[in-house]
Amino acid sequence: MNLDEKQAALDARLRQLGSVLVAYSGGVDSAWLAWAAHRALGDRMQAVLADSASLARSHYHDALQFAREQGIPLLVVETRELEHEAYAVNDGNRCFHCKDELFTVLESVRARRNFDAVAYGLNLDDGKDFRPGQRAATQHHVAAPLAEAGLTKADIRALAQQAGLRVWDKPASACLSSRIEYGRRVTTEALRQVEEAEEALRALGLRRFRVRHHGSVARIEIAEEEMAAALSPDFFHRIAAGVRSAGFPYVAVDCDGYRSGSMNELLPAEMLAAKARPPAKAS
Repeated sequence: MNLDEKQAALDARLRQLGSVLVAYSGGVDSAWLAWAAHRALGDRMQAVLADSASLARSHYHDALQFAREQGIPLLVVETRELEHEAYAVNDGNRCFHCKDELFTVLESVRARRNFDAVAYGLNLDDGKDFRPGQRAATQHHVAAPLAEAGLTKADIRALAQQAGLRVWDKPASACLSSRIEYGRRVTTEALRQVEEAEEALRALGLRRFRVRHHGSVARIEIAEEEMAAALSPDFFHRIAAGVRSAGFPYVAVDCDGYRSGSMNELLPAEMLAAKARPPAKAS
């Protein structure tokens, strides 16, 4: 299918769902889904932003701003995944417990407000990575209209650009907990360190990067297209100063650069093999 056909399939799927709560984080996938749902359904949709310690304040405020810009009705709710021991211990199933908490809260909102369905921004490419949160979505019967319409990440960016949405080229923005190495407990202090370190690097002009938390060591991943400009002694010193100010004694730059989900590289093969399959495309 071409982009117009996929857009039509998405609109049809959204109308089929009836009235929809959209799990919204402000990233390009959920922002596009919220925008498309609002266009297709009007007041029969509402975006819901889950606020917790693992959501960076800059991402929170940007998500609020985008919804205001586009006139998308938005509800902010609090999730408490950090209070669940299964989440805090940070094993390979952390994302499942996060999404389980999220969808439990959204199901409660859906029932109280008499919406027909809950949807989230899974795209067709997401099934290629280790994402245990998909299992939680399946268990909670959450719809994935982007993937069902056959939309890839590139498709969504292209459609968002065509629509003039400023988020079309927004870098991926996974939660702060994804920066903490598996087996290291997720705490508000660790999340604060990551957030402050990433804000320091953003202030230096970096756009696509990650600060990975390895205890006393912060491992910095920088996107390939930004690496050349960053590889200078002066810039390294500025990186080190900014990250140390967040409380990391040691700062290391990863020679392999930025790649999404790099923490998954050390997970056991059998766990990676058990990743959830994406929903089937809409017929």
